[in-house]
Amino acid sequence: MRNISDLIEQYLKHMLKESPGGAVELQRNDLADRFSCVPSQINYVLSTRFTLEKGYFVESKRGGGGYIRIQRVELPTLSALQEHLAQTIGEQVDQDTAEGVIYQLEEGKHITRREANLLRAAMSRDSLAVKLPLRDEIRARLLRAMLVTLLMK
Repeated sequence: MRNISDLIEQYLKHMLKESPGGAVELQRNDLADRFSCVPSQINYVLSTRFTLEKGYFVESKRGGGGYIRIQRVELPTLSALQEHLAQTIGEQVDQDTAEGVIYQLEEGKHITRREANLLRAAMSRDSLAVKLPLRDEIRARLLRAMLVTLLMK
């Protein structure tokens, strides 16, 4: 059984997919009413599942008549993708950011589900059982090396 966060995420992704401009504007309270949840649940979904690392830009305006605007960030060319990855990964990368990059690549069909799962396993703090900040440095080097190989098709 799926939880409320999963349902909200799927609903928003469906709306984005159906949107001609790849962006949607919503009222936080309307969305909370639709799913019979508190507005903070909507905030949680947006802050954890619609991040820049995962390929989304979220703009929020609070107050009377406030709105949420979600836009899918597309990486149309290999050079744009490479530039984005270089900026995102850097010399160190934490597990959440690495997983966000992997998610975005899988969603954009740049890598397969199997490749994404292999990358996630390699990026896991369980696999990289060393202390910080060395763990984040090793993760960045591994992720860069694996992505260079995967994206050279």
